[in-house]
Amino acid sequence: MVSEAPPFWWTKPDWRARALWPISHLYGWIAGRRMRSRRRAQVPVPVICVGNFTVGGAGKTPTAIAIARAARARGLKPGFLSRGYGGSLDVTTVVDPHHHRARAVGDEPLLLAREALTVISRKRIKGALKLVEEGADLIIMDDGFQSARLVFDYALVVIDTRRGIGNGHLVPGGPVRAPLGEQMRQASALLAIGDGAAADRLIRQAARAGKAIHPATLVTVGAGDLAGQAVMAWSGIADNEKFFRTVRETGAQLQMTRSFPDHHFLGEDEMAELLQQAEDLGCGLVTTAKDSVRLGGGHGRSEELQEKSRVIEVEIRFDDPKGPDAIIDAAIANARQRKLQPPAG
Repeated sequence: MVSEAPPFWWTKPDWRARALWPISHLYGWIAGRRMRSRRRAQVPVPVICVGNFTVGGAGKTPTAIAIARAARARGLKPGFLSRGYGGSLDVTTVVDPHHHRARAVGDEPLLLAREALTVISRKRIKGALKLVEEGADLIIMDDGFQSARLVFDYALVVIDTRRGIGNGHLVPGGPVRAPLGEQMRQASALLAIGDGAAADRLIRQAARAGKAIHPATLVTVGAGDLAGQAVMAWSGIADNEKFFRTVRETGAQLQMTRSFPDHHFLGEDEMAELLQQAEDLGCGLVTTAKDSVRLGGGHGRSEELQEKSRVIEVEIRFDDPKGPDAIIDAAIANARQRKLQPPAG
């Protein structure tokens, strides 16, 4: 998957998107065929898939965490399933946040493992079975909506209402992962984050198709004391500008920003430069949880940079506080119905 989306993906379609249309068309045909495939394995517990229409940056990880917290509050034992993108391990692994490093298991799995049982696996069915073996009674897939070979009981598609689906073209001409018609057909509901208008058409389309719409907001936690403080923000996520907007919304005085590709591990020269620039500006450093966790156990000045970079934590807040419970209830009901049906053959 693309780690750094080209800027033209997020603007009005131009000659680059049109020139890449033949490749996008082929990509879409393959992706749509994969999504329509009925050769999917089942597991004996409910499966919720948290995905998005486009490549990266919509807010899947904090959404998955919000659902897991709601599940734990009900006495359930949720387990996260991830491919471990960005990590080097290629075997099915239970993530230990106190032992593993991001270079081995990926940055997002480390964040998820702080919240609940987390397994990474290149083959999701093996990972799902491992979660069941470890006692999980609800599986939350972080991504995999377009490509999983696992039956899920509820597909929650997350969309950033400020960014929408960019130019609307399929990869590589745009950020869309598979034909929108097929994605919409297989989605159970949309989680619309923010107050933008870029996703209005999709939201109306989903509502007409009878899909549930869950409005939500991305909020900062414990960052109120940043108001008025001079800071330098750095990040390597799918949508760096989104993080910089979040920093501004805390009331901090943003002096400088530095952007890196998604899941990027900083080199020694990059870490030294960030530290020096902040010192020259006389301001503090702020970053994301994903970026901070990648520094853990790293080389050179990674520990120093981690200590000096304040993490701005964010959470997903459903407009309807009962939203996560409604998702969990629907997944449980669908799983029960699935178990009553004869196997496809």
